[in-house]
Amino acid sequence: MPLDQPDLEAIGRLAEAARLDISPSDLEVYHGAASGLLQSWNVVEELYAEIAPVAPQRDWTRPEATENPFNAWYVRAEIAGASDGPLTGLRAAIKDNVAVAGVPMMNGSTTVEGYTPDTDATVVSRLLAAGATIAGKSVCEDLCFSGGSHTAKTGPVRNPWDQTRSAGGSSSGSAALVASGEVDIAVGGDQGGSIRIPSAFCGTVGHKPTFGLVPYTGGFPIEQSIDHLGPITRTVADAALMLTVLAGTDGLDPRQPSAIAPIDYLAALQEPATGLRIGVVTEGFGLANSEPEVDACVRAAVATLEAAGLVAEEVSIPWHRHGAAIWDVISVEGATWQMVEGNGYGMNWKGYYDPELIAHYGRQWREDPSAFSETVKLVALGGTYALQTAYGKHYAMARALETSLREAYDEALGSYDVLVMPTLPIRASVIPDADALVADVLGRALEMVANTCPFDVTGHPACSVPAGLADGLPVGLMIVGSMFDDTTVLRVAQALETAVGGFPLPTSVRSNA
Repeated sequence: MPLDQPDLEAIGRLAEAARLDISPSDLEVYHGAASGLLQSWNVVEELYAEIAPVAPQRDWTRPEATENPFNAWYVRAEIAGASDGPLTGLRAAIKDNVAVAGVPMMNGSTTVEGYTPDTDATVVSRLLAAGATIAGKSVCEDLCFSGGSHTAKTGPVRNPWDQTRSAGGSSSGSAALVASGEVDIAVGGDQGGSIRIPSAFCGTVGHKPTFGLVPYTGGFPIEQSIDHLGPITRTVADAALMLTVLAGTDGLDPRQPSAIAPIDYLAALQEPATGLRIGVVTEGFGLANSEPEVDACVRAAVATLEAAGLVAEEVSIPWHRHGAAIWDVISVEGATWQMVEGNGYGMNWKGYYDPELIAHYGRQWREDPSAFSETVKLVALGGTYALQTAYGKHYAMARALETSLREAYDEALGSYDVLVMPTLPIRASVIPDADALVADVLGRALEMVANTCPFDVTGHPACSVPAGLADGLPVGLMIVGSMFDDTTVLRVAQALETAVGGFPLPTSVRSNA
């Protein structure tokens, strides 16, 4: 559709709104010049039409409630991958902020609802090429801005361990489907902990890779510098296998380095973890909202690793307690600038943009901003206020402090192979009622991110694995490694899984096994 050309009155309104102080005679000159300039937009649209992708025809259905007991599916599909590959026979769920061509994408939000991608995300193409079957799109939180599972416009996702409780977010459906055994593997996304949070609540393995290791191409962006995609699985071996398939550059994502050496993460698990040194981060325990049962369960898991031949010592990293504040500024101002005002993708970087998604979402949210979730409204209010009063000054400060935060972790990782702490300070909380107060909705969405979000800022690989159960609910142990040393993180995770004889499963899964 050609870009409508502005008339003289439209140019005048723009000039007045921007307080450009243009005289009436000069305004006519600007109108003529702008009208000529904007012809280039129509040329670009005509040229793009010649190369625009066409979505394949793929069948999909919306599941009935009886087929969706945890409300974790957005749509079901049956997209077969290669007949012979490392993932052949495995069924995968794709978080609904990740594009599957020809299949609807909502990103948990009515501001995106009605959009269907025409191109597979890189991670989807790689899964299919490796033989996985795409079983559908898993529900995610509204624009992925919640650590609880109660903000998606399709309704709350329920935890397979206790359906009154949160599955965690924002990759809520992905973790619930893996934990319940409905799929073997799932793609999750992580900007503040959204792979690791639902994995801790649901008792799955959730690996946030090193920043840039897995291409984000085709994922709905929040803030380019903290966007991650990665695996959610029931075993460490499946996470390693999946990461082997997903990792590597695609030439389209500016988050990635120019080259990444291929690694067989599954084969690397065969190397014994005996003798690896674990730094137990003091500041990850005893937070204001830490549950004693969680801290005790994680320390018991560390003792299990020691009994398996690893060496653990307490290490203090005071900067860890500042990580959440740094993340707050980067994620809120950055998301306001990119995800809200920049219609998801923003500008000023080279790589893959989705013009149809940009236009669809940008138009739709502006038609009804009230459709934003409570968490996104909080981001828009806080971020807009800060940007309008301080002009991005604090974002720049936070980016400078990111170096200090990363160096603090790197200094500790110079003495230890990995760092560990509770993934979250709490176990799965009760899902708020549909008519809950805004304070409760916000509280349940953001109460758990203090340990996870710093590593989205620094980019270190971080994996949540089940540390055990506390009063019947899963507790997560987070293992953090050096940049691009995801291998060691997964080796330590595997050591724990082996030592405990496999991670626990929800009762419904055990009874059907």
